[in-house]
Amino acid sequence: MNHGDISPEIAKGLKVLQERIANAKIPSSKLDETLNIATWNIREFGKKERSEAAIHYIAEILGQFDLISIAELRDNLTDLGRVLEVLGPTWRVIYSDALRDSGGNNERVGFVYDKRAVAFSGFAATANPPREKVGNLYLPKFDWWREPFMASFSAGSFDFVFLAAHAQWGTPAGRLVELQSLAEWIDLKRNEKTSEDKDLIVVGDFNIETPEQLAALTGKGLQMPAALKGKSFGTNLAQNKRYDQILHYPGYPENFSNQAGVVDFYAGNSKELFPDLEKTAFTFQMSDHLPLWMQVNTNIEGQKLDEIIRAGK
Repeated sequence: MNHGDISPEIAKGLKVLQERIANAKIPSSKLDETLNIATWNIREFGKKERSEAAIHYIAEILGQFDLISIAELRDNLTDLGRVLEVLGPTWRVIYSDALRDSGGNNERVGFVYDKRAVAFSGFAATANPPREKVGNLYLPKFDWWREPFMASFSAGSFDFVFLAAHAQWGTPAGRLVELQSLAEWIDLKRNEKTSEDKDLIVVGDFNIETPEQLAALTGKGLQMPAALKGKSFGTNLAQNKRYDQILHYPGYPENFSNQAGVVDFYAGNSKELFPDLEKTAFTFQMSDHLPLWMQVNTNIEGQKLDEIIRAGK
């Protein structure tokens, strides 16, 4: 990572941030063996220009992972470009179109990745809900504030589709319906005869506040990885709400049993990173969400051979 010619104040902030990142105990990933993935809602990223310090801090956090889904990426991508410049020449991004209304909030979903660790394998799209014929029209069956976005990737011997969503805040009742429809659509997509890949990793900010809402999202077979079950941390700064999730189908459950957690870049104190900012202003420089991460095993050649053997019996 190239932080370049930075001020002493930013250098001091980076030292503090690196200590907070170290507390997350993120293991190093190994080429063709493991992959560090994350999902992070970076508050209104691109709506207003970030400070130079924030750009370097955000890049420092993203650089701990190999593939990151970003929610609340706005239509203006200038700040994302500044972050990628710090990350370096091996980093790439895939992003959706912006939704230009008050419901869509001018948001995109972005996937930032290091091409040395994971390869984009060609498929990228927003969700197409199934349609029903009404008169002479074909109308979408599901209605979301923001459509899920997905792309296919490959790492080691593991090919997968990375699918991200940002569910409505809205009313709890409306959110519950949206989470149910997301679960149904993801299940339909996975079971298509010509689907790009049966292995889906589903991430994002689902604004989940209650067990009922989580049950709605996981009602069609999605599972929380073992490394995230039973953990008491949250993804808001107070760490008492798990708004964000990483979920998967149990095709290769052993892939998702490695370490996981959040990066607490806030640590109850905004002043060490931004001496002049109070907490609310701090969240518009960094975020009001913490990155949720986990490590995935990508060397599944042995499991594939076992499947062939079982199928032949």
